[in-house]
Amino acid sequence: MSQKLLLITPPFTQLNTPYPATAYLKGFLNTQNISSYQCDLGIETILALFSAEGLKALFQEIEILKPELSANSQRIFNMRESYIQTIDQVIAFLKEKNVVLAHVICEGNYLPEASRFAQTEDLEWAFGTMGTRDKAKHLATLYLEDLSDLIVEGIDPHFGFSRYAERLGRSAATFDEIEAALLATESFIDQILIRLLRKKIELCEPTLIAISVPFPGNLYSAFKCGQWIKQHFPELQIVMGGGFANTELRSLTDPRVFNYLDFITLDDGEAPMLNLVEYLDGKRSKAELKRTFALENNEVVYLNGSTQADFSQFEAGTPDYSDFQLDSYLSVIEIVNPMHRLWSDGRWNKLTLAHGCYWGRCTFCDTSLDYIRRYEPNAVQVLCNRIEEMIRQTGQIGFHFVDEAAPPALMRALALEIIRRKLTVVWWINIRFEKSFTYDLCLLLKESGCIAVSGGLEVASDRLLGMINKGVSVSKVAKVTDNFTRAGIMVHAYLMYGFPTETAQETIDSLEVVRQLFEAGVIQSGFWHQFAMTAHSPVGLNPSQFKVKIENEKPGTFANNDLIHSDPSGADHELFSEGLKKSLFNYMHRICFDFPLQDWFDFKVPRTTVAPKFIQEAIDQQEYEPASPNAKIVWLGGTPSIRNFTKKKKNQSFEMAELTFSNKKHDLVIQLKQKEGQWLFEQIPKLSANNPVQITFGELEKSFEQHTGEDFVLFWNSPVVKELRENGLLML
Repeated sequence: MSQKLLLITPPFTQLNTPYPATAYLKGFLNTQNISSYQCDLGIETILALFSAEGLKALFQEIEILKPELSANSQRIFNMRESYIQTIDQVIAFLKEKNVVLAHVICEGNYLPEASRFAQTEDLEWAFGTMGTRDKAKHLATLYLEDLSDLIVEGIDPHFGFSRYAERLGRSAATFDEIEAALLATESFIDQILIRLLRKKIELCEPTLIAISVPFPGNLYSAFKCGQWIKQHFPELQIVMGGGFANTELRSLTDPRVFNYLDFITLDDGEAPMLNLVEYLDGKRSKAELKRTFALENNEVVYLNGSTQADFSQFEAGTPDYSDFQLDSYLSVIEIVNPMHRLWSDGRWNKLTLAHGCYWGRCTFCDTSLDYIRRYEPNAVQVLCNRIEEMIRQTGQIGFHFVDEAAPPALMRALALEIIRRKLTVVWWINIRFEKSFTYDLCLLLKESGCIAVSGGLEVASDRLLGMINKGVSVSKVAKVTDNFTRAGIMVHAYLMYGFPTETAQETIDSLEVVRQLFEAGVIQSGFWHQFAMTAHSPVGLNPSQFKVKIENEKPGTFANNDLIHSDPSGADHELFSEGLKKSLFNYMHRICFDFPLQDWFDFKVPRTTVAPKFIQEAIDQQEYEPASPNAKIVWLGGTPSIRNFTKKKKNQSFEMAELTFSNKKHDLVIQLKQKEGQWLFEQIPKLSANNPVQITFGELEKSFEQHTGEDFVLFWNSPVVKELRENGLLML
């Protein structure tokens, strides 16, 4: 018998785009001719809830339960008819379907308003008079968040748009709390989820159900799905995988988990899933499964007897987004920040350039796990083939490359291939802020469609960056972020506080560095995370080396990744949380740069020791780096026309050449000696980004000196070449 799979992403991940795990797996299963159907129960639950029928049922449930409501929630409940009347049109607008509704939303008399709308005083400043649709998206998002507040208070305390029952999944060392929630009466949200799940099972009649759990916020719903399937379709096999299992469940011993599931797989899912299908088809023994937990004689066993190698990036197939309701995702704007909105606004096809991390040395990161440790880049031709295939399938040109940290050399090659194929794509990506990102490389990435990068600045202290083994310095980060910003690429910085031994002084100095980076305009968005020690990171594996003590030495029987630790030589890190987040929120709105840092905290903090112009001076610092003979020279513009003429000056005649480059916005006209001009005219087609063979600086130097007899270095540093460099002549 051949298996038929139902691939499920349980509530909740994102409103604007499907989480890609099942699309990756479906693409692989296609290469093996294994039938599968996928669904995002998160977006489908949201759409069922936030509809006229869903809200009617919600308000009726509140009437039955009669919970004690705050004044704000009572106001929402009192306006229930307005919410029921407007919800379907608002959801259609957020699906980009009835965009003219934006005008009515912005007039201010259409949407019922509760406490979330208190944040709207500066919307005119944020969106201006022309950004009507964006302003309306933001207001519609606040409207949904008001309803969410009511749901949390009156119906289901676990509810959240991008995470559900996340608290239950975080640091769940034992299964007790999750099981207690599963055995409690089904919530209103549970009932919607189960109705949808039943329809999916009846629709595709699977034999194997695979549930992807990327985050703690998907965990409860995954087990709720498993619980209901076991009760109503006991013949179906259930397997769980995904990021949560890969990081948290590696030492699982609690047999109760398998009352809800049959198998849990770890790391890349392709080979374990193929082996599981073969086992269920009777083609291999249970002992020959790969990286799979199961239950035998009421004991959890880890089965890894398979000799099947993991599939390479090349063999894994193109992610397949079919089956998803792609036109039903919601574009919302939670925060008035152009970079930050990318996580919630617009449809993005997710794709990975390389498996693992090319750096793989950061001491806070899970570098001992396969998803970081095993670095394997894909070929740019394969990547571009997949980009084209996904555009054809989804009709969407937006791509979010979801690498741990994309390698600059691969990004450069990909950008050139995109340009050569004349593809129109819009993309963003996660990187390390390393010196390879020169201004010229940033211009190339921009030309290929890159609009934004996100990267880890982590701790804005060179001592701590050394402990983290980030391989960068604060001044280098400033320079790189300036390169991206000048090229027109937005920058988001991941920030960390509370790293082992971090002092109050270093935390305040980090905040000052962040303030200066925002004030200089070289980062546009950021997010502070408090350091969390994980069992699979160098810090977790060698805590004494970092002068911290692990408090929960005994492994949990369920999740076992987050380690509770004490940091005797560091500050009380929790104290700084609110002030750091509050200051960052204001800096992202480009205000309050002149506030003393002390004003963000309600306790005494040290004065910063960072020089007032530290970041600006780092940006302005000119470092002369001689051109490498192996540097690639690339021309992004078009082919020029050439006109030879004679220039007369003081009774002397000079044979000259005039080259005219017609760019998208204006013509660039340059004049050179005729020999130099003719040489340059002949080189332009060879230097074009469309040319698959790239010319090096050394080859160009040799050719120039042979044809003109002049010194190439002098020519390269001349005003004419400087003008060309400013208009698309790149050294990579």
